[in-house]
Amino acid sequence: MTDFQQARAALGVRLRELRLSCPTGRLTGAQLAQKLGWAGSKVSKLEHGWQTATPEDLQAWTEATGRPEAYTEPAARLTGFESHIRSWRRALTHGVCPVHEDLTTEIDHSTRLWVWEEAVVPGLLQTADYTRHVLKRYAELLAPAADIDAAVRTRVKRQEWLYRAGRTLHVITWEAALRALICPPSTLAAQLDRLTSLIGMDTVELGVIPFSASLKLPAANGFWVLDDRLVVTEDWHAEVWLDDADSVTLYRKAWHTLRESAVYGTDAHNVINTARRALTTT
Repeated sequence: MTDFQQARAALGVRLRELRLSCPTGRLTGAQLAQKLGWAGSKVSKLEHGWQTATPEDLQAWTEATGRPEAYTEPAARLTGFESHIRSWRRALTHGVCPVHEDLTTEIDHSTRLWVWEEAVVPGLLQTADYTRHVLKRYAELLAPAADIDAAVRTRVKRQEWLYRAGRTLHVITWEAALRALICPPSTLAAQLDRLTSLIGMDTVELGVIPFSASLKLPAANGFWVLDDRLVVTEDWHAEVWLDDADSVTLYRKAWHTLRESAVYGTDAHNVINTARRALTTT
């Protein structure tokens, strides 16, 4: 469990304590939900740390449980993890595989993803060999890792998400990711072949921004948006998880702005094939 998930679970425990210690007598989850006009599932999700409360949720909760003066403490907890930074070096002390498992859990709980990657092929679309080379490069930079093969299997298994009913991946990548030799040319060639096979898949909307496209934003800062509830983005030193509404809105706006420069369908196929043919001449 990540620090982000632990903090959210701890907040849920505190909310449950408030419900059970109501001055007028303990409330059941159903009774509290009725007082608040919420679905009963929302109370359960908040208490189990499966959903992040908003400041408005906390205000309503503390008032409904007869403890309005208690609002400040859970609100401070919320502020503390709305922008959570997970140091790569700290996260990797237990190996590469647990890091991938954390994100896989969040993806499994999502039905729609909006992904932008400027330098590498997005993880959900990677071949196993391509993934292995990418992870080895990061491990060489950040920390030795003995579990790269296990992490590869975890990331490949994550791709089962693409074949589940009701899931949609909206992904954009820059042409640079199609040409970067982070791996041997033969591995990249197989990776590009996989991308072309995914064009037209009903759960995948694949866009490519060609080098020749006019850009409204710099082609930088890869990120994932999960169900309009969570943003995951990476830098060299850390992975950042953001779930406040303003950040999610900003990243969705950035994604849609980048999308204006992307090509799809046959045009995307042509950009990928051009990169593929270039490999045979290197």
